[in-house]
Amino acid sequence: MNTNYLFPNQFKKLGWVLLFLSIILGLYWIIYFPEPSFLDVTIPFGSDNGFLNSTRDNFFNELIGIFLIMSLLWVAFSKEKQEDEFINKLRLDSLVWATYFNYFILLLSMFLFYGLNFLDVMVYNLFTLLLFFIIRFNWKLHKSKKA
Repeated sequence: MNTNYLFPNQFKKLGWVLLFLSIILGLYWIIYFPEPSFLDVTIPFGSDNGFLNSTRDNFFNELIGIFLIMSLLWVAFSKEKQEDEFINKLRLDSLVWATYFNYFILLLSMFLFYGLNFLDVMVYNLFTLLLFFIIRFNWKLHKSKKA
């Protein structure tokens, strides 16, 4: 089966390291809400006051999000050391399962969270599909290697 869409296997190791660091930084940001001054940027057209106004923002949380997305993609879509038909089927089944599970959680949260709390849920939901896929794929892969 053609797997040209997958990253090389070396990206998986780098992805795990970056994922661990991103999660640590993300938890640090959620708990302490730091804003390092060297990450302050001026954003043109970023103000609610009008089209030609600019605003200042801290880029720390965006940086964490970028690292988290990159690391999740690298971990999820890097080739295994031995890529075969079974791995491809396992990858597809895990992706379908993760999509169903992710949207079930999203539907459930639509009934449980409102206002800004729902916005927080939606932000976290950006990352959960890949996270559920990684957990399911690696769990199934581990189970198949044991058998």
